[in-house]
Amino acid sequence: MSTYAQVRGLKIITDENPVTSNLEEGQLVVNTSTCVVQGVCFSASWTAGGAMATARCALAGAGTNTAALAFGGRTAVVVACTESYNGSTWSAGGAMATARRFLAGAGTNTAALAFGGRTTVNVVCTESYNGSTWTAGGAMGTAREGLLGAGTNTAALAFGGLTTAAVVACTESYNGSTWSAGGAMGTARYRLAGAGTNTAALAFGGITTVAVACTESYNGSTWTAGGAMATARYGLGGAGTNTAALAFTGRTTDVVACTESYNGSTWSAGSAMGTARRYLAGAGTNTAALGFGGYSTSTVACTESYSVGKSFKNF
Repeated sequence: MSTYAQVRGLKIITDENPVTSNLEEGQLVVNTSTCVVQGVCFSASWTAGGAMATARCALAGAGTNTAALAFGGRTAVVVACTESYNGSTWSAGGAMATARRFLAGAGTNTAALAFGGRTTVNVVCTESYNGSTWTAGGAMGTAREGLLGAGTNTAALAFGGLTTAAVVACTESYNGSTWSAGGAMGTARYRLAGAGTNTAALAFGGITTVAVACTESYNGSTWTAGGAMATARYGLGGAGTNTAALAFTGRTTDVVACTESYNGSTWSAGSAMGTARRYLAGAGTNTAALGFGGYSTSTVACTESYSVGKSFKNF
């Protein structure tokens, strides 16, 4: 006869004073001193945060949900402005030297990297942020827009994108001064999302000629296929790591608000965002994410924060 642990694949915690800090959804906790049996439940939700000063789409982001950076993008024109978020409000930072849209970002709110994108043409320029000012870095090998970034400002990864000629699968790695070529993705795409580091990255969603749901994981040299998202989309936001990622909003044939969480192999549904939009930016982790800016029926300045809470149900 099968036991609960064999069926669920989870250990039952039994103790006089059970530790409940690192439990999984559906796990059982038995307090032997009180004879109370509880099941672990998790719930996730998006809540509204402070609005950015400049409503924009096609921007880039970096940092965490309480220390984020928004830079570049488009209003009615392409912009170079930077804003920093402290968990409740946005404040102005130094402007980039090159205003651009559909650029990529990496790093933190005080040590960020901006690369690629489009002015009136696709650009290869890189800029590094120290918390107040941007300085020029090494040029990328391939000028493109709609690419995605991961990592830090001295160890970044750029992947995918759209050149003037084609959708590309190329990857480039940055060491703080120069870019070098890495392994190509299996699926060439642009306006995708990503997460992770330069040696452990995740690429998901995007558009080829149609919206795609495919996921790929990078180990520093090669990309391998992962589980597909339930909703194919492009212009979506992303946060987290290559084994614990979050995908939110974007566009299929219409703008969607859905959220999906990745555990390293499969995606599962999460709570929907309050404002469906595309071409937003993301920051943070898969359990503490931030989504900001984007385009709904017009450019928006709204910010939403994602959190996962744990509760216990008595049996």
